[in-house]
Amino acid sequence: MPVDTIPQRLFDRAAAAPDSPAYYSKVGGAWVPTGYRRYAEQVKHAGKALMALGCAHGSSVAILGANRPEWVVADLACMAIGGAPAGIYATSSPVEARYIVNHTESPVVFVDSDAQWQKIRAERANLPNLRWIVTMRGAVVNDPQVLSWDAFVARGEAIPDAAFFERIHALEPGGIAALIYTSGTTGPPKGVMLSHANVAFAGTLAIEIASLGCSDRLLSYLPLSHIAEQIFSLYGPLTAGSAIYFAESIDHVPANLREVRPTVFFGVPRIWEKFHAAIAAKLATAGGARKRVAAWALGVGQRASAYKMRGERLPLALEAQYRVANKVFFLRLKQAIGLDRGRLFVSGAAPIAREILEFFAALDIVVHEGYGQSENAGGTSINRPGRVKLGSVGVALPGVEAKIADDGEILARGPNVFLGYYKDPAATADALVEGWLHSGDLGVIDADGFVSITGRKKDLIITAGGKNVAPTNIEAALKNHALVSEVVVIGDRRKHLTALVTLDAEAGARFREERGLDRGRPLHTDPAVVSEVQRALDAVNADMARVEQVKKFVILPSPFSIETGELTATLKVKRKLVEEKFSAEIESMYQD
Repeated sequence: MPVDTIPQRLFDRAAAAPDSPAYYSKVGGAWVPTGYRRYAEQVKHAGKALMALGCAHGSSVAILGANRPEWVVADLACMAIGGAPAGIYATSSPVEARYIVNHTESPVVFVDSDAQWQKIRAERANLPNLRWIVTMRGAVVNDPQVLSWDAFVARGEAIPDAAFFERIHALEPGGIAALIYTSGTTGPPKGVMLSHANVAFAGTLAIEIASLGCSDRLLSYLPLSHIAEQIFSLYGPLTAGSAIYFAESIDHVPANLREVRPTVFFGVPRIWEKFHAAIAAKLATAGGARKRVAAWALGVGQRASAYKMRGERLPLALEAQYRVANKVFFLRLKQAIGLDRGRLFVSGAAPIAREILEFFAALDIVVHEGYGQSENAGGTSINRPGRVKLGSVGVALPGVEAKIADDGEILARGPNVFLGYYKDPAATADALVEGWLHSGDLGVIDADGFVSITGRKKDLIITAGGKNVAPTNIEAALKNHALVSEVVVIGDRRKHLTALVTLDAEAGARFREERGLDRGRPLHTDPAVVSEVQRALDAVNADMARVEQVKKFVILPSPFSIETGELTATLKVKRKLVEEKFSAEIESMYQD
């Protein structure tokens, strides 16, 4: 009897519901569905093609590109024949791509465009194991080492179907199913080895936590190289029979959201922050009756969400008010952004400010913050529907244990904990101790079992006076101001804390327009803008212990970005790089 694996689940789903939509792609301006039977056939053809190209059991393939059907087909095909697919962030540089291709010894690399092909081409001489490059549909490359998608699939025609299914049936629960490369905030990325049991467990959890079913629809837009997106675009949906819509691009996400109107939506904090800024700006411009209706509805939403988060029914009077507020305000607002059919909203991958969550809760959008990492297939805890505490990352997932070590580190244990780091036994030994995953995060667990993150062990600041300060909460509090896009608190071995600040250009433009300010000077040097950031910092400092107060700040001229290197592909700040890059600005804040 076949082992329960993600590839096997795909073929089981194809047999049970062959015509049920598995995914949609935008073709000629219309969303075109592909059923589960066709999806499974595509995976089979790609798997046979990989076998024909010499991919043995245990081989890896690398996938470099944006979210699209060929990405997930290549991933599942490699997994099905006993390999370990490795996604590469589409924003990676040629050198970063080279590192992963060489580290995995991949004989085949999939690319989605000429731009991604050029990265491989630039490093081809440094890729001794690479034999073939396969282009996804739409990319045209004339090179003897490059196969078009159709030419690639044709290579598998000589391989019998039985040989492909023999590979699937030979899969073992403890075998490597995927390599997830960390986003590298502190150095070269490490390859997280996830087993077939790990990813199957993650798919099952998605059903249990999100109640995913065949009527659900999800928008795939975050990098598929990230474990969270793989859960929401691969493991969960095909286990449940849900439909995935592949966003046309990250720039098209707002429009695609309004078209798709997903029932389950996952966003990293930066996505929710952008929604917050846009909605708050529109609410601020409302006047007269609209302003009064909005204020009333927000009050109703705030009271109603408190009951919903506890899983309690609304009192009759509040329920009547909520129905009116929903009709005249909440539903219209959610329709405008494409979340009107949403029944579950999730945030993860990085900390999100409690104030942002409270804002959305008042809008009848309860965002369920979760916590996990690649090393435990994306899941340690989550705020579940009807059991939510804003500011926490929820309770431990079913089947997962969480506890706090003596030094405050969060530890986790369960069927989702990874096999180890690929080719790195020393790092594996540090992360896995007696079955417990050492997360590197600091936190607490309250009497009700809710986990709260207080910082990162490696980010912990020890001041010159020997005081320990976790910068995360300070940074999150200052980022609550619309003008501020990113904050990096400095202070390790220093006499006091300082901060590097970047600004949100759109919020800055609105700020100056509302106040009739001169737009001729750079935003970061505008005295009114600097004063506003100082006012926001003063408010944050008022709530902090003296050792946690930020004494000075510098506003940088440009925001952090993936392209300029300060952000990872999942929009996390590379703290060490930022400190090195802006060392002069940092030192200027410590000159008396």
